[in-house]
Amino acid sequence: MSESPTKTILSLEQALTLPYATQRFVQLGWRVIRIENTGGKGDRRAGDPNRYIGEDTGVDDLHTYFIAPNVGKEAITLNLKKKGGQELLRTIIRELGVDVFLCNTLPKRYTELGIDYATLKKANPDLIWCGVSALGPDYPNTTGYDPTMQALVGYMYLTGEPDRDPMLCGLPIVDLKAGDEAFAQVLLALMEQERAKRGGRRGGKEIHISMTQCAASWLITALPHLQFTRDPSRLPARAGNEHRNFIPCKCYRAKDGHVFLAIGSDRQWQKLTEIKGFEHLGKEEWKTNEGRRQDKEDIYAGIGRGLEQYTVSEFIEVCFARNLPVAPISSIHDVAELDFVKNNMVATHLPPVAGSDKPGRRIALFPAPVKTEFLSATHNTLGCAPRLGEHNEAVLREAGFIPEEIKKLREDDVI
Repeated sequence: MSESPTKTILSLEQALTLPYATQRFVQLGWRVIRIENTGGKGDRRAGDPNRYIGEDTGVDDLHTYFIAPNVGKEAITLNLKKKGGQELLRTIIRELGVDVFLCNTLPKRYTELGIDYATLKKANPDLIWCGVSALGPDYPNTTGYDPTMQALVGYMYLTGEPDRDPMLCGLPIVDLKAGDEAFAQVLLALMEQERAKRGGRRGGKEIHISMTQCAASWLITALPHLQFTRDPSRLPARAGNEHRNFIPCKCYRAKDGHVFLAIGSDRQWQKLTEIKGFEHLGKEEWKTNEGRRQDKEDIYAGIGRGLEQYTVSEFIEVCFARNLPVAPISSIHDVAELDFVKNNMVATHLPPVAGSDKPGRRIALFPAPVKTEFLSATHNTLGCAPRLGEHNEAVLREAGFIPEEIKKLREDDVI
């Protein structure tokens, strides 16, 4: 099936959640224009704060943390605290035929900045509008960052060793979950809109994404225990590298490193006990998962003894021969060398070195979640993340402004 026609996305975005969501649209070949604030007079670090986080690339507003989620986008600046900036936003939506507007601003500021759905749909009655915030419009003043939301919805309570402090996940998992949800809900709204148009109906849609609700939805293996578990000691809590239900899913040490062995059935357990060096695990009382749960510490120690005979690669080989789920503990460098990662990396070219007429070097950034027609056509290479306000003039000309009008907007601190 061919991909949906190209759409134009306008996004008032910063940090990670929304830039990650709109990066998914870029990978479809859709046009994404990111809006950032202009900053005050003489503000050398205006716009998205993430522009200035990470390693210095030699370009002040393109530090490394900003680049990956924003490749392939355009960037404009608007001062939405001014009436002229709000009017300009509506003009851009109308004249460029913007299909989708997104923002990750505090809900209490939607009306104040003139970015609320009721206001923007006047510029395009068919506009799909999506706001992403910590807790949604019912909590308009609540700010939220990934670590605090991991703490709030129980992720930290469930992560780490049982006798140690709670820990964050190694990735900003709430940011990324909410970004994927925004992407999915906008696609769904556009599909609904197409069906409505075929039926002779028109109209846009207002979508609100609560990051914490998105995160809480992933507690599908934890929250139901409150209804079914009578023994408080069996409720989900920090379990280190153990699986809370399947024994013995855990990380183990081999001769030269660590492996994660995931035994998910009694049949798989039987196969493990048939491997040389693991025969001592074949006790009758351990043939069922519940039986293994009763003696799990002895089982973990027994697996550790068996692994003393194997390197990581040797153990993985004998497990794969028996269709047992096992994996090495890969470093990020190791992951970059995996074929299915390396062959699907999205890449870009960094800006040229100052004073050079040669293009900047090509760098691989991250693998796309799926191979799209657009990425295939571009050989997985997208334009570098834009400089702050890099496309102001081009976008405003497209919206019908002449150079003198653009100059005036700049002088009035609207752009």
